[in-house]
Amino acid sequence: MAGAVSIDAADPSGKPALPGERLQKLLSRAGIASRRKAEGFIEAGRVTVNGRVAKLGDRAEPGDDVRLDGRPVPQQREHVSYLLNKPPGVVCSVSDEHGRRTVLDLLPDVPGLHPVGRLDMDSEGLLVVSTDGDLTLRLSHPRYGHEKEYRLWCEQGTVDKGALMRLRSGVELEDGPARALKARSVDGGCVLVLGEGRNRQARRMLEAVGYRVRRLRRTRLGSLRLGDLPLGHYRKLDEDEVAALRSG
Repeated sequence: MAGAVSIDAADPSGKPALPGERLQKLLSRAGIASRRKAEGFIEAGRVTVNGRVAKLGDRAEPGDDVRLDGRPVPQQREHVSYLLNKPPGVVCSVSDEHGRRTVLDLLPDVPGLHPVGRLDMDSEGLLVVSTDGDLTLRLSHPRYGHEKEYRLWCEQGTVDKGALMRLRSGVELEDGPARALKARSVDGGCVLVLGEGRNRQARRMLEAVGYRVRRLRRTRLGSLRLGDLPLGHYRKLDEDEVAALRSG
């Protein structure tokens, strides 16, 4: 097992690349957790390599015996990602302590499968569910700026021009300012495009301009569109779609 060194692959200075792969990347690629969560496992002493407790920065080479809580971690695995049209009333989590139906109940039983980001229980629409921790980080972290498009229906009907202008210029929420990258009216509500995905953000933004959302559907995430996929159904993402999400 290599020591705690902080560079990946080849060093820009021209020094030889270190052997093996960082443990947090290996755990993420195995679909066990995001890299950030995997780092927490390592720091907590839950990961071993060839029988030795690992440190953050350690690496593993092919053939090394890597374990989390004593269970072997597969070092090679083909990731799978799905697009799900999430129905309302389904929880975006791997499990639920209250026994409610989760998104995983709608998908094949694949080890390591987890929802990428969240839609609140009352919302519906596009949700990516994947075993790929790296893809999860890229789609979830604000620094990558993947656009999220929502179709909203409001109790007050079609959103007027004044409210749309306020949404585009920015409104103040309890967790800080928020603005829509795009906002346009449609029959019975509006369409919003956001660059971030805070908890119930689209609903709260509409409330800030005097509209109460009665229905919300996410229709796009980055380059990925919901299309005509029926509610409660899913399809596997192909390599080109995953590559576009990674590069977007």
